[in-house]
Formats: sequence, structure tokens, C-alpha cells
Amino acid sequence: MAKDLPSRSEVKVEDTWKLEDMYPNKEAWEQDVAECVRIGNEIAKFEGKVCENAKTLKEVLDLDTKVDWMLTFAYDYAARLHDQDTADTEHTAMSAKIFMTYSQVGAQTSFIAPEIVDLDEEALEGFYKELPELEFYRKYIDEIRRLKAHRLSAELEKVIAMTSEMANTPSDARGMLDNADMVFPEITDANGEKSRITHGRYVRFLESADRRVRKEAFEGLYGEYKKYLNTYAALYNGQVKQQVFYAKVRKYNSTLEAAVDANNVSPKVYQILVDTVNKNLDKLHRYVKLRKKCLGLDELHMYDIYTPMIKDVAKTYTFEEAKDLVLKALAPLGEDYVAIVKKGFDERWIDVYENKGKRSGAYSAGAYGCHPYVLLNFSGSLDEVFTLAHEMGHAMHSYFSNEAQPYIYSDYTIFVAEVASTCNEMLLLDYMLKNTTDENMRFYLLNHYLDSFKGTIFRQTQFAEFEMLTNKMVEDGESLNADNLSSLYLDINKRYYGEDMISDPEIAYEWARIPHFYYNFYVYQYATSLSASVTIAQRILKEGAPMVEKYKNFLRGGCTLPPVDLLRQVDIDLETPVPIQDAFDVMSKVLDEMESMVK
Repeated sequence: MAKDLPSRSEVKVEDTWKLEDMYPNKEAWEQDVAECVRIGNEIAKFEGKVCENAKTLKEVLDLDTKVDWMLTFAYDYAARLHDQDTADTEHTAMSAKIFMTYSQVGAQTSFIAPEIVDLDEEALEGFYKELPELEFYRKYIDEIRRLKAHRLSAELEKVIAMTSEMANTPSDARGMLDNADMVFPEITDANGEKSRITHGRYVRFLESADRRVRKEAFEGLYGEYKKYLNTYAALYNGQVKQQVFYAKVRKYNSTLEAAVDANNVSPKVYQILVDTVNKNLDKLHRYVKLRKKCLGLDELHMYDIYTPMIKDVAKTYTFEEAKDLVLKALAPLGEDYVAIVKKGFDERWIDVYENKGKRSGAYSAGAYGCHPYVLLNFSGSLDEVFTLAHEMGHAMHSYFSNEAQPYIYSDYTIFVAEVASTCNEMLLLDYMLKNTTDENMRFYLLNHYLDSFKGTIFRQTQFAEFEMLTNKMVEDGESLNADNLSSLYLDINKRYYGEDMISDPEIAYEWARIPHFYYNFYVYQYATSLSASVTIAQRILKEGAPMVEKYKNFLRGGCTLPPVDLLRQVDIDLETPVPIQDAFDVMSKVLDEMESMVK
């Protein structure tokens, strides 16, 4: 009989996140949503009057900041409820309601930025002198005015704001299809028992030492995606088209430029990453060749890419063991840092295990005014121990930023969002390497290190390149469909993995499985962040307290500086290839050691 997932009601309370820390009940949430509507109506009365005088400008910004915080907090609560069981219709309705409220209030407040943009510079400086309290908003106002060339009239900004709910449709529909509607087939696991493929179990199946299990899971998963490939293509085509629409309306040259400019990052950072990775594909080809040799295979297939390269070393971890490892590994960051992580473990910041309808994958979500929350689908692999360290890095970044900054300056950009998470992973890896005397375990951990480069720098840049090219196709007037998306993806996969890898036909459908393609040029930041984190972690371990304090100041920085400048505070300049190439140099040394260990 197949092993089915537990329903949400069957999960132990201690293994779930404590959402009561946000709202005691739905009624309290409803009251906040209603208050957001009231404030939105109040703000609407200021249309055409935002910059009449300094006092009015501050009053409007105070109200706008308050409603934005309340909307975000209410959204976070509904999103956590929805993600713990995507099939729960009440929580789906709550998510729909807050999206609708977001759209409504966004339309009501859309005139604020255009009116601030239109304000004369001399008049604005006069406002600061007249009302010193307005200085609090200077950086915020500067950021609004930075995008002046891409702001529209108040009337058009209102129209654009009204489209936000509609624009989420491709992503929302894909999420429901992927997490709630699709049912993957059963396979026979390594113990001879029937087990259904799920998002959470899939990678565990691919890590299996039993090649039959890996192959069946791979073919079973992508066989199911193939059935819905035209639907996925239509949804992704819709996603890219709306990105092109917004970029054109705001007078950007491309969707890429529009996406990175939102974070005050130059498109050249993106292009430098893609170019530098392509120049270093020989290292991924070396990795593939080493993996093929270690596994003793005549042909290496895509379903062989996750299983450990050394047998009889892989082990599973209980969640208690995972937490203990993470706490010990993060000790170089100081007692205060570790104490907060432990507080998160003890006070139920984390939703631990997979259940029916639960969103796949893992994430951390900061909730200003409350502690962060972490979603996992923990099943005990070494990768998932690293995922715990990764997501707690995100949580700690949010914690430090939220503690240090007022709401409007607390939300660090996605460009730096992956630095803290991958730094935690590097520290965990270093701890585990230093605390093993077993040569086979060392090889296993070095394998994991290489897998980090493969999965984060190479794989995420592969995604980034695919995203860049598909957006360019639509910008050039080409429509995306199942055939051209699959063909492009397969070609890129073959180039990245090289001649020693069999790029199975099924891997052409992998683009349909990746939710990050709906995040608007997000994934490249995983690669830039790992490159930065390798250097930061090494300096923390080498320099100790001075570097730790510099790093914590980075975590506290929020959005008080452009993200590239925030990283320059820890001596990382991603407007050059240097950090990325430095990471590849480290990868080469790891490859050298592993190749020398293979007889």
C-alpha cells in the first residue's frame, strides 16, 4: 500500500509554526484588513494635495507607511495559512481577499509617488528645513525620485496599480496546478514499498543509491509534467508578457533592465554573472566527469546528478540532530546570533514536515512586528540540514534588519537576500569538514560542497540564462510555447553539463517545474550571493570578531544603501567578475582534492 502524506490536522502542533504570534484568530485579521481599507480611503482624499506643504507631505507618508505595513503583515499571515495547506478553501479565500485589498489600496495611493516625483527640488529642500521631522523620509523620497524617468502620471499609475491582482494570475494558477491539482505516480522505493512521488520526496528519490528508484522517479515526475506542458507554457508565456508590458509602460529597454533597476542594480551585474559562468563551464564538466567515474557508470544521466558520489556514507538526520548541527556550526557568529536561532527553534518559527496540500520547497518570510517564519518539508537528508541552515540565515537577516531599522528601511532587496542564507551554509560545511576524521565522510562533504557550486552557481545561472533568453524572445515578438521552451531548455542543459552527461529528453520539461521563473529575474541572485558568501564565510573564520561585527552591520543594513554598496562594506564588488571567479577558484581546489582521492 502506498505511503500517503498526513493531512494538516494530523501533524503534531510542535512541528508547526505558531501563527498565533501574528494574529490570535481570523477575526483579528479581518479587523486589520478593514482598517487597511479605511486608511486607503483616508489617503485617497489627499490626491492632488500631497506636496501642498511639508506637514501634508509627512502626514501622507505616515499614513502610507502605516497601511503598507498593515497590508504586508496581513498578507504574510494569509500566505502562511495558505501555504501550510493550499487545498484549504477558507485560507485560499483569505489570500484572495488580501490580494484584492492590496490592489484596491494600491490604486488609492498610487498618486503619491508621481506627486513626489513632480515636486521641485528646491521646494523639497525647503520642506526639510521647514519640518525637520520630514528628514526621516529623505532616503525613502530619494528612492522614489531615483525612478523619476520611469514614473507615469498619477492617472496611469492608478491604472497600473489596479492591474496588480490580475498580473498575479499566471503565478497563482501555476501554483495551484503544481501544488494542489497535480498528482504524481507511485513508484516502488528502495525498500520494495509503494510510495507516491511528491515534490518533497522527489529529491530524496534522486538521492537514492538505487538507480532504478532514481530513474523511475525522474521519468514519473517529468512524465506527469509532459501531460500538462501546454498549460505550463501558456502560463509562463502570460507571465513573461506581463513583465514585457510593465517594462514597456515604464520606458525600460528590457524586462531585465526593469527588474534589476527595481533593486538599484545594473544589468551588467547579471550579464557579468552569465558571461563568467560560461567561461568556467569546464569546471562543471570536470565535476560531471568525476561523478561519472565515482559512480562507475558507462553513461551518466540527469537522474544521477543528486545521488552521493560515494556509497555507504549518506545518512539521514532527525530534525533534532539537524538543529544541533546548525547551532554548533553558527558559533563563529557569536553567542547572541546563536541564541536567537535557538529561540526560533524553541518558539515554533518553523513549519517542519510535509503534509497533504502543503507548498513544496522551503522559504523564510520576515514579518515586521513579529518574528520571521520558516517553511520546510524536512525528511532528513544532508541537503535538508543545509536547507535548515540556509532558511535560518534568511530568518536572521530579517530579524537583524527588523530590529535595527524602521519599517520603511527594513526590507533588504532580493539582491542581497541570499547572502546570509548561503553564508550559513558555508559555515555549516566548514564545521562538518573540521569535525570528521573519516576520509569517506570528508569525500562525501566535499561532494556536497561541489554540489553547492553545481546547484547554486551553475544551475541558477542556467535558469537565469533561460529566463533572459525567453524574455528576449517575447520582446522580439515571438510567442512562447511548449516546443520552443523545451528545445531551448534542452540546448542550454547540454551546453552546461557537457559531453559526459546524457541530457535525457525528459529534462527538456524541467522549466515547467521551476516556480522561480515567475519571480521576475530572481534566480541570478542565488549565484551572486554564493560567490559573495564563500569569501565572507572564509573571512569570518579567519578574522573572527571584527569581521563578524562588520557582517552583522551588513545584516542590519536593510535598504539604507543600494545593495551593491551594502556588499562593498564587506569588500565584495559584484560589478566586477572577481567574486564569481574567486568562487570558481575555490571550486577548482575542491575538485583537485577530490580527484586526488579517487583511485
